[in-house]
Amino acid sequence: MHAIGIDIGGTKIAGALVSELGEILAEDRVVTPAGDSDALVDAVVTMIEKLSDGQDVRAAGVAAPGFIDAAQSTVYYTPNISWRHEPLRARLLERLPLDITIDNDANAAGWAEFRFGAGRLVSDMTMLTIGTGVGGAIVTQDRLFRGGFGAGAELGHMRVVPDGLPCGCGAKGCIEQYGSGRALLRMANAIADVGGIGLGLATVREQNGVLTGQDVATLIADGDTGALQALRELGTWLGQACASLSAILDPQLFVFGGGVAMSGDLLLDPIRESYLQHLPARGYHPEPEFVIAELVNDAGVVGAADLARLHVEAL
Repeated sequence: MHAIGIDIGGTKIAGALVSELGEILAEDRVVTPAGDSDALVDAVVTMIEKLSDGQDVRAAGVAAPGFIDAAQSTVYYTPNISWRHEPLRARLLERLPLDITIDNDANAAGWAEFRFGAGRLVSDMTMLTIGTGVGGAIVTQDRLFRGGFGAGAELGHMRVVPDGLPCGCGAKGCIEQYGSGRALLRMANAIADVGGIGLGLATVREQNGVLTGQDVATLIADGDTGALQALRELGTWLGQACASLSAILDPQLFVFGGGVAMSGDLLLDPIRESYLQHLPARGYHPEPEFVIAELVNDAGVVGAADLARLHVEAL
């Protein structure tokens, strides 16, 4: 049985027809009408109808950022989209003859990596998505962890610095402020301000008027000393966070997704070093592996589709 996976982002909605093996058979993409709830639902319905036309489809999964309830039905809150306590599943069921599930986008991406990507050979996996912010997903004993109210695994909002930098969530010192793409850019600008090893960063910033994430990524790929120092600082914070997560979850595998993770071992090496420095009782139990996600931009739709398919099979 095929299933439909929909991944709603702040700027685009991606959709795909996905096989039982996680293969994308057809796909679609449209701009997100973020400020209009009715138009957004219309766009999702239209995409599901288009992708399921003429296919053996019984289920569709929708992945969205923010807090989703434990029943996989209501969107409590979504940043950048006008949904507050949105009964999304009920609205879609009114218009579609399919079983519908709603899930957090990081959960969907993490599940895809667990089922078909980097985590397919383990039972316990923790995934961190390093993009503009920091997303997270936890799989323990082959089950996706959602928490008692459905809003668990918000790993980006684990505090690593008491009274640290203010976060968009309202708290201070979250790992999102030290381990995200936005944090990397802030660190790169700080290194450029000092000069010295930041000369390459400062030069690019002066030429372009501003330093962008793509500028930093290019300099990292070119081996620029200042850009690599910023990436190492980022990795050090992420490694510290992973040590705390490991003490609680004891995963066999940490998977890193998102644009910053495309740096590969340049990011993983400082993460591993920092992890070992901060790990409690180091040397007395096996250490997890640290790897880069494999499914990249397809993870959200593949995971949403597979979770929807499993929901139907469990009925």
